[in-house]
Amino acid sequence: MQKTPSSTLEEAFENLIAMLSSLSEEELNTVPYPGSWTAGQVTDHLNQSYNVAGCLTGQTAPTERDPGLYIAPVSEAFLNFDTKMQSPDFILPQEGHIKKDTLMNSLRQQVSAITDYAKSDADMTLTCLDFEFPGAGPLTRQEWLNFVRVHTLRHNYQLKGIISKIRDNDDQE
Repeated sequence: MQKTPSSTLEEAFENLIAMLSSLSEEELNTVPYPGSWTAGQVTDHLNQSYNVAGCLTGQTAPTERDPGLYIAPVSEAFLNFDTKMQSPDFILPQEGHIKKDTLMNSLRQQVSAITDYAKSDADMTLTCLDFEFPGAGPLTRQEWLNFVRVHTLRHNYQLKGIISKIRDNDDQE
C-alpha cells in the first residue's frame, strides 16, 4: 500500500515522540559531545519550527507554478545527512535546562495540529503568503508539510546519534 504524505509525516512524528519518551530529563539535557545541542535543544528547535505551520491556515493565493516544485530540492537538502546546516536565528533552541514534560506537551500539541491539518480537505496546492522559506520564497501548503516532514526526519537522525552517544557515555562510566 502506498504511503500518503500525511502518513509519512505521522510516522516521522511518532518516531520523534518515541525517542524523546525514552529519555529521562537528565538525558534530554545531556550534551553528547562539545559543540552539540542536547536532545532537548534539538526538540526545542523542531518545536519552534513547527510554528511555521501557522502559515498553512493564513493568507493564501492560487499557485502559478508547479505546486510541488520545491518538494524534491528541499527533501534532497534536508535528507543529505552529510551536509551541516545552520539554523535561522528565529528558531535557535533555548539555552539551559529544558523541562521534559513542558517540552513534550508543547510538542504533542504542535504535532497534533499539523497532523490534523495534513489530513484535512484543505487545498494543498495554494501558496502560503504569511512566511517565505529562506532562499526559496513562498511555498505551497504541500511544500510546507513536506518541509516539516523532512526537517523532522533530519533531526530524528540527529537524535538517534545523540541518544546513542549519551547512552554509550553512560555505559563507560
